[in-house]
Amino acid sequence: MAAFAYDHIHLRSPNAEETAQWYERMFGAEIIRSIQSDGRPRIDLNLGGVAVFIAQAPAEQAVGEPPQPPYLGLEHIGLRVEGIDAVVAELKQKGAEFTVEPKTIRPGVRIAFLRGPQNVHIELLDRNAA
Repeated sequence: MAAFAYDHIHLRSPNAEETAQWYERMFGAEIIRSIQSDGRPRIDLNLGGVAVFIAQAPAEQAVGEPPQPPYLGLEHIGLRVEGIDAVVAELKQKGAEFTVEPKTIRPGVRIAFLRGPQNVHIELLDRNAA
């Protein structure tokens, strides 16, 4: 059997620059700018060691609306944090919209969900919650 390894998450945005700046502002993601082989600019992120590619959706391209959870298929991205309540408070000060406030799902584990650009759902997960 072939060996598989994680490579990236790929997002599509009507404004790749705004989307990249949102992830930088909210999570401290590193924005990486380069030029694609076809000469067009490219924006990637390093989000806590996770590669995220952001594709600019051309204005003339027909695209579907982002789904509302719960739904089948890839539903959200999960980011591990420590001190989830303080993290949520900080993100709210930055303007983050939470769809699920921090809650304990089992002893020592707390989660929260926020909405990113293009309705990307992001889970914050604290596995060492007191």
